[in-house]
Formats: sequence, C-alpha cells, structure tokens
Amino acid sequence: MGCGRVGSQIAADMDKSGHQVVIIDRDPNQFSRAASRGVLTTDFKGDQVVGNGTDSDVLRRAGIEDADGFVAVTEGDNRNIMAAQVAKHVFKVPRVVARIYDPERAEAYEKLGLHTICPTIEGAKHIEKTLLETH
Repeated sequence: MGCGRVGSQIAADMDKSGHQVVIIDRDPNQFSRAASRGVLTTDFKGDQVVGNGTDSDVLRRAGIEDADGFVAVTEGDNRNIMAAQVAKHVFKVPRVVARIYDPERAEAYEKLGLHTICPTIEGAKHIEKTLLETH
C-alpha cells in the first residue's frame, strides 16, 4: 500500500524477482508518476488498485485474502498502522511491515507485535555510523 518512491521501488523489485505484486494507492496519478520515474515500466506485471488501503473492500479487491505479505508505506503513520493491523489481524497475512516515521509510535507498535520500519531511527543510525567510520 502506497505507490510513492519506496512503495513503487519495492513493488518493482519484488515483481522482477518473480513475486505476484499488487499496489494500492488512493491517487491514480501515483502509478503514472512511478512509471515516469522509470520504476514501474511496461515490463511490470503487477496489478494496480486505486483506493484506500485501510478499507477492507479495497484490500479484498487487491487480493489480500491470498497474500503472503503486506507492506504499508504511505506518507501517513496512522494509515500505515491501521492498514497493517487490518492485514495482520483481520486477514491474517503472515508477513506485515509498516513504515512509521515517529520513533515512539514505531517502538510502541513493535511491542504490540506489529513489525515496523522507522526511517527516522534507521537513517540517524546510518548517518552516525558513516560519520564515525575511520578511513
């Protein structure tokens, strides 16, 4: 869920690796933006669903009932958390990941069993490590 830079890149990479991929985004223009960036090219075999990824009907249309994994990478922490919880608890998707920018919320949801990626924490760690490396 989320066809921005990260979501479209994940989808393209997974598709190239032979996985069946469906991208959900509320904004139909996001799909053409990704194509114009050269990410979702004509050889992308996945499906694109326009709709709100927190809506169970939209998720069903995208095939969530048969999904092995679900990734929520919209710009909104609340939507990502909500969609990830629906995927995990309602549809019992085995592998669910949510990107959450707020470190405190990411930690809280991780403790509740929701796998989160926090670019704020990961980015800061990576920059600090790079800064402190000796050459």
